[in-house]
Amino acid sequence: MFSAHWRIVALFFTHALAAGAIHTRIPDLQLMIGLSESQLGLVLMGQPLGALSMFLFSSAIVERFGPRRMILWLLPSVVITAALATVLLSPVALFVLLALNGVGFSLTNIAMNVEADRVEAATGARVMNTCHGAWSVGFLLTSLLGATLRGLDVSPAIHLWALAPVLIALIYFVVLPMPNMPPRAHAGEKLRKLAWPTLATMGLVAFGLGAGLTEGASRAWSIIYLRDSFDVAPFIESLALPALLLAMAGGRLVADRFIDRFGPVRVARSLAGLAIAGMLVIVLAPQAWIALCGFLLVGIGICVLYPLMLSAAARLGDRPASQNVAATTLIFQLVNLGAPGLIGAVAQGLGVRMAFAMLIPLLVLTFAMAGRLRAKD
Repeated sequence: MFSAHWRIVALFFTHALAAGAIHTRIPDLQLMIGLSESQLGLVLMGQPLGALSMFLFSSAIVERFGPRRMILWLLPSVVITAALATVLLSPVALFVLLALNGVGFSLTNIAMNVEADRVEAATGARVMNTCHGAWSVGFLLTSLLGATLRGLDVSPAIHLWALAPVLIALIYFVVLPMPNMPPRAHAGEKLRKLAWPTLATMGLVAFGLGAGLTEGASRAWSIIYLRDSFDVAPFIESLALPALLLAMAGGRLVADRFIDRFGPVRVARSLAGLAIAGMLVIVLAPQAWIALCGFLLVGIGICVLYPLMLSAAARLGDRPASQNVAATTLIFQLVNLGAPGLIGAVAQGLGVRMAFAMLIPLLVLTFAMAGRLRAKD
């Protein structure tokens, strides 16, 4: 039987497999439905909108039912809504399914991050970055599978419907034996029904926003960027996302030793600088292979910035960890809500390169706000 440590790592891996399969098929769904870049950007707002509707209440829900039960109930819905998107081919249907997908994704995402923090508190050992590393490995594997199936001209429907029963079985295999870990102790207020943001959580969002939006934009637009910018085979187009995820996974799996040695602030600033350099490479790349190198650099640069934000929020200690994690994610998703539409509009008018260039100032903000981690770790 897995220990609590490795069980939570396995959960993050499984969550990525469930959540990530649809992302390599977004370009195919765009063409099947007949959406322009700006229309796709608006449709992609469905997922953050669905997630946003739950964040104020997510802490109370997770605390009421427990992380394990929430994951058992809702993670299968992420798999099913992704599969349904391949047969209900209309912009409205895709928007609604992405919104429902966002509800399931957001609640299970908060639940598993809260559970990872509980494991850290109970064992006294860092596990958050390793968990997010496992998540990146899972997302990488499902992206490589999607890239291979696109190269073999396998339809999105066959891909996602064949994968659904396998993923649901894996979810129950991993989650059913999970122990119930006690919540992290805190010295502040009691649990409230609504997880309102505080100045502390807003400062952490300012730090993590650049990395989070860069990762989200790369998931949705990296394949489209290579498709529209270079004359390469579909398999090569699909390698942009795996390149980013490979770098993120490798960085997260080894990050804890560097954070313990150099501290979170120095590590965060060094990585943010690398992410800025990688984004410049993507924006200026004259050839596809140079752009792929840029995605590798960006992946290394942003690998632990988002988990560092969540871990710092959970460790604030002024109220239950679930509230601070939910409040931090709420503000992030409020900004993320308009990001797909804005990126789509810029891509439509100025090209996908300029859409990626818009992320550089946010990565500079991440560099500037890294000091917020100093008192929280």
